[in-house]
Amino acid sequence: MGKFNYNRIKELLAKQGKSNIELAEYIGVTVQTVSAWCTNFKQPGIDKLFRIAAFFEVEAGELLTVRKDLKEIKGKK
Repeated sequence: MGKFNYNRIKELLAKQGKSNIELAEYIGVTVQTVSAWCTNFKQPGIDKLFRIAAFFEVEAGELLTVRKDLKEIKGKK
């Protein structure tokens, strides 16, 4: 199985039609921080994870779950 380049925060922002700015303001971080989370450059701490889950109205575990229906992104290593 190949390596996945996948991010639940980025997915939920898109699915719910929300912006990095909205999430940043809700959490109390910079837009650059949210951007770093969405590109997997950095990951939020556990304290932020629960606030992110509240923002999206999902369980925190959903942000950590690897889904079986993901497709491999070709060319990423």
